[in-house]
Amino acid sequence: MIDEWDEDDPVDATALAWLRERPGTPVEGIGIVTRVWRLAKLFGEDRRRVLAGAGADPAVLDLLSVLRRAGAPYRLTTRELTEHTRVTAGAISQRVARAENSGLVQRDGAGDGSRTVIVTLTPAGHALVESLVDQVLHREAALISCLAPHQRTALTELLRLLLNDVQEQIGHHRHTQVGST
Repeated sequence: MIDEWDEDDPVDATALAWLRERPGTPVEGIGIVTRVWRLAKLFGEDRRRVLAGAGADPAVLDLLSVLRRAGAPYRLTTRELTEHTRVTAGAISQRVARAENSGLVQRDGAGDGSRTVIVTLTPAGHALVESLVDQVLHREAALISCLAPHQRTALTELLRLLLNDVQEQIGHHRHTQVGST
């Protein structure tokens, strides 16, 4: 495997330097983990720039997208939102409050005497999420356009396998932002 590494590539150079300084050190993960980490940071930064240009942020996109993907009438309980986004109930509460203040969602009680809160996408929220999804998904398609369709399929499968296994090893199944816990 060392023969395939490129000393001019900074990630490969890091692995080779560790092997030189500490022979026998397991460096197999450097080529994958460091590149995935850098890609995640680049993708995250790019997505934040695209969203900021539209006056939104990743948390708003996540909330509005979950509601939009739920299908008409684009409404879910806060519990369902928590399950779909895999963030805490507190985070959902904050996201819903911000989106409601911006007129993107409406929050109502279930009307059955319970404390259940139903969140509904407003027409303004629907229009915004449609625009955001178009912008974000077109941008992300452009960012991976150097890969042929069969390469994208293969990479998707490999990343699915790796993600599932790492989640099992770590015991962590929540979605988080890059660098957060």
